[in-house]
Amino acid sequence: MFAKAFRVKSNTAIKGSDRRKLRADVTAAFPSIGTDQASELVPGKEELNVVKLYAHKGDAVTVYVSGGNPILFELEKNLYPTVYTLWSYPDLLPTFTTWPPVLEKLAGGADLMLPGLVVPPAGLPPVQKGDLCAIALVGNRAPVAVGVAAMSTAEMLTSGLRGRGFSVLHTYQDHLWKSGDRSSPPSIAPLAVSPPDLSEEKGCVLVDPGLHEDMRHLHLKGVDEENGEVLQLRGEKALSEASEDTSVGVLNQDSAGSKALHEQMDELLQRCFLHALKSRVRKADLPLLTSTFLGSHMFSCCPEGQQLDIKKSSYKKLSKFLQHMQQEQIIQVKELSKGVESIVAVDWKHPRITSFITPEPSLASQPIQEGSREQPYHPPDIRSLYCVPAGMTLLFQESGHKKGSFLEGSEVRTIIINYAKNNDLVDADNKNLVKLDPVLCDCILEKNEKHTVLKLPWDSLLTRCLEKLQPAYQVTFPGQEPIVKKGKICPIDIILAQRASNKKVTIVRNLEAYGLDPCSVAAILQQRCQASTSVTPAPGAKDSLQVQIQGNQVHHLSQLLLDEYQLPRKHIQGLEKAPKPGKKK
Repeated sequence: MFAKAFRVKSNTAIKGSDRRKLRADVTAAFPSIGTDQASELVPGKEELNVVKLYAHKGDAVTVYVSGGNPILFELEKNLYPTVYTLWSYPDLLPTFTTWPPVLEKLAGGADLMLPGLVVPPAGLPPVQKGDLCAIALVGNRAPVAVGVAAMSTAEMLTSGLRGRGFSVLHTYQDHLWKSGDRSSPPSIAPLAVSPPDLSEEKGCVLVDPGLHEDMRHLHLKGVDEENGEVLQLRGEKALSEASEDTSVGVLNQDSAGSKALHEQMDELLQRCFLHALKSRVRKADLPLLTSTFLGSHMFSCCPEGQQLDIKKSSYKKLSKFLQHMQQEQIIQVKELSKGVESIVAVDWKHPRITSFITPEPSLASQPIQEGSREQPYHPPDIRSLYCVPAGMTLLFQESGHKKGSFLEGSEVRTIIINYAKNNDLVDADNKNLVKLDPVLCDCILEKNEKHTVLKLPWDSLLTRCLEKLQPAYQVTFPGQEPIVKKGKICPIDIILAQRASNKKVTIVRNLEAYGLDPCSVAAILQQRCQASTSVTPAPGAKDSLQVQIQGNQVHHLSQLLLDEYQLPRKHIQGLEKAPKPGKKK
């Protein structure tokens, strides 16, 4: 469903009543989850957004986003967990196992066929047709896909593991996963198996290395059907039989190991917290939403190769951790609006902050990956150009240019000056005048001027030439090849519109022409303006989106576009619509 890019309709903060309803829906949809776990999944005070979008096939989907990651999505009044949620609650759904090479096909939009299943020694999980299931890979219980069973377990076994097994809705590495922090699946050991002939110690199933040799006989074939691409897996019978020969290893999992994991995550959490306060947060950023502090600052301070997961710490929740930091008098947290907490003060002279040594970034981590949320924006270099039309080809062909050639203004001036000097057109008596030959007459004069105007001053000649050329422009983004187009570049258009009940909204268009993602701009403005935003198709413009913000937010847009993004003022229209400060009486 999310194999291709989707279109966002709106992105708003959830209301308190809707938050409670969602928590009740989660408990009803997933009976295995407890009340405490439902409260952790749908937090009471942390920021939770509702994103309404359209999938590439037109399906209307509602996505719930917490801490920057999508945690649930709703389709046709059915609630589904994302892989981010399943990594925290791996036992939420019945889990089936497949081979690692299959993941690439699933992420591309394929369904899972039964020949691709790996049957564990304990047998397949019991499910009915239409049940929601998770799909994991051999050797790791962390789910990588969410799907719906196409038949019951009994029917799967009766069919001899032939046919379509699961309709896949969402996978690791699809576009819904890419809308989060793009973290990789954690390593979760398979469940323990204790046959009668083994010791009573807890263990887990280990895959025999010999199975990797059998994988060479497995090939994948994509088949197009009416409902989309279907994954057909065919292999030798030895493949399914080999899964019965898996060896069983014993791994001790005592409480000391779990405690050590909590301690390591607590240490990483505090390290990212101090790093963010010392190097990223400034006094001007306060008050700062706690969810923004986590998603935009703490996550980016996590060392390379490590993954920050609050649920694996002893605090379990961000609010509890920040309360602990407040008790140490490092920060001050207040609930500025109902259900939303913000950091309102930071003691940068606190010994823990002053003594913290900021690690130097590694060379490997310096290049910024495309699509990363931490990628800084650099404004494009925009240059005005001129295109040679058919009517002026004779004037420019001596300099080696033809119809459709793009020139800068300085190049045009040089060509005109050289043409006049090479053809002895400079007036001998007054060198500020240029005599017009037949070529210049045809190129720059109007019909009624051809028999009356014989000479022109230099500035008038150059001005007329530039006016006769077609306007064009060149846009160069950092690290990319220049893009040259005819016409004039459309400025970023800021419109102030009025809606029902005399409410004003601010609309921004043409962001894509300057390399700005409308969805990212909407998310930033939503946090800064503390107002609802939406992204919709721009009327009358093909493949263009517009951002709508509730209220008159031209002042915030001016700060974002001019001060932070460093865009030239001449390429932005509508800045004068900012609200005027009230006069003192």
